[in-house]
Amino acid sequence: MGKDSKSKDSGSKGKGKQAAGGSEDGASKGKGKAGKGDGLGTSRHVLCEKQSKINEAYKILQEGWLNNGDKVPPAEFAKVAAAYSECPSGKKGGDLGWFPRGKMAGPFQEVAFNTPVGATSAPFKSTHGYHFILSEGRKN
Repeated sequence: MGKDSKSKDSGSKGKGKQAAGGSEDGASKGKGKAGKGDGLGTSRHVLCEKQSKINEAYKILQEGWLNNGDKVPPAEFAKVAAAYSECPSGKKGGDLGWFPRGKMAGPFQEVAFNTPVGATSAPFKSTHGYHFILSEGRKN
């Protein structure tokens, strides 16, 4: 919607596997309120109640891009989100907009802030179901 699409889509550095818990981007571990290192993130996601459904959706991304070491184009991720996500954001291609660290629940926040910008996380479980995320941006 009102966000810049400044995802760093140039050159994949040979890392076909996406981070689901690594800290390659150096995101702050601080828990202050709107502190300098806390930052904002923007992501798209797919949410499914059943693991089999999230795996089916993720397989589309694997076969189209991830198995080749490529990044998933946001427009293509949005198509998968619209078709598979059970979250209301699915109607918007899974777009969650900008959110501060601390707003999202446990595992979702960790994956959202630890997945490098432009990369897609592996599927993971949260209290709301099964997800995978496309990290689109960060700012402090």
